[in-house]
Amino acid sequence: MVLVSVCIPTYNRAHYLTYAVQSVLNQDFTDFELIICDDGSTDSTSELIQKWTDPRLRYLRHPKNIGRSRNMRSGFEIAKGDYFIKFDDDDALTSDFLRKTVSILEKFPQVDFVCTNHWVINADNQRMLEATQENCIKWGKDQLEEGIIADLLEETFLKQSLQIGSTLFRRSCLQAVNFMRADLTMCEDYDVLIRLALQGAVGYFLPEYLMEYRFHTGQSSLAQSLVFLEAKLTCLESYTFPLPYLEQHRLKKIAETQEDLALRLLESGETQEGRALLKISLASLGWSKRSLLGLMLSYLSPQLRQQLFHCFRQLRPQDYSEKVRMMERAED
Repeated sequence: MVLVSVCIPTYNRAHYLTYAVQSVLNQDFTDFELIICDDGSTDSTSELIQKWTDPRLRYLRHPKNIGRSRNMRSGFEIAKGDYFIKFDDDDALTSDFLRKTVSILEKFPQVDFVCTNHWVINADNQRMLEATQENCIKWGKDQLEEGIIADLLEETFLKQSLQIGSTLFRRSCLQAVNFMRADLTMCEDYDVLIRLALQGAVGYFLPEYLMEYRFHTGQSSLAQSLVFLEAKLTCLESYTFPLPYLEQHRLKKIAETQEDLALRLLESGETQEGRALLKISLASLGWSKRSLLGLMLSYLSPQLRQQLFHCFRQLRPQDYSEKVRMMERAED
């Protein structure tokens, strides 16, 4: 038996995969298996895998693309370890991640998972200190002390403080919630953590920076935003919270997500769908500058509308993630 299963789902990311895999093979804790589940990559991924001869590495290649969520599940389904972590093929673990998180799960049998803080890195594997600090503050990690998390629903649903890629789980707690839902592409992690909280799981926060999360230009597009927002809306509509203030916040989040999705639909040229969804969100949120602007733009041609959406986005102040991505564009 092996103690820890590490899973890296991948698809056409051979240029980043080496860094991710080496971060696991370089761990100072050695009782693990590394599962690389390949969603039918058409680049050099399969050839790259052959250079590693470490017997702890298992390569699961799907002959054709089965979708992000199903690929993630496939790695989980063949895992053998008592503990489990999944992180993306463009991210990495620090060399002491497994040793430090395993020690907490061994010490506290009531704890179901350990979440750590993480570095922000750019396309060149450089740690970005300012972006890391801003990310920590944005998601409220600077307010979390080490130890068992007092209100897991607040941290997972209200603040979204925790990240699956920097978290080691007992595999049994993930099995109890049937791991990730296959219909929630790009929103699987968010959903798993909320369902764990609803089932009464116990989480532990370790404030050390033990993982590296990458920002790069390939992460954001209009099509990806549409997929994410549709999945997020599905998530929010599927929950029922026991406390009234959480239910009120859920309904508000649904309306805000509907507004965001409506604007993206209008930007993509889906005029009727965008207007209809915008009107639904207005019934809950009332008028805002964003919704008024979106409705006005919906009466322009799709081409001009998309140009104006792009211009308005350029005028908005950049956050830390966009600044890191802009550095890559400038170098190109």
